[in-house]
Amino acid sequence: MLPSLLYIASDHAGYGLKEILKTYLHEKGWKLEDMGAHSHESCDYPVFAHQLCKKVIDTGHKGILICGSGIGMCIAANRHHGIRAALCTHEFQAKVTRNHNDANVLCLAERITAPALACAMADIFLSEEFEGGRHERRVQMIEP
Repeated sequence: MLPSLLYIASDHAGYGLKEILKTYLHEKGWKLEDMGAHSHESCDYPVFAHQLCKKVIDTGHKGILICGSGIGMCIAANRHHGIRAALCTHEFQAKVTRNHNDANVLCLAERITAPALACAMADIFLSEEFEGGRHERRVQMIEP
């Protein structure tokens, strides 16, 4: 997939990794909309997850959410109808969540994910396509 618009957000615990990813993805040609946080000052991750998910739903573009563990962002994101957020810690997960689950939001954990791995997972997540076929039926079953 050619670089396009991408939404990215974090809380304070994911701010450092978000800034690294922004630089990396910008150099790859992605147009980024940073939806916050804008510092390491303590803040509430659900606010940023909800804002990003609304944008993803409204536009059809993908998003990346980052917090300390990735778990809180993933839980908050998956509360939205139309969002399939996946917390990934390995390149294989980033690949199959696009191929098999048609995930539209990648969740990352700054406290356990090295920046180089996060960049590799973002590349994979943003370049892989949904395979459809037998997976389509299963994805449709996620949201009755």
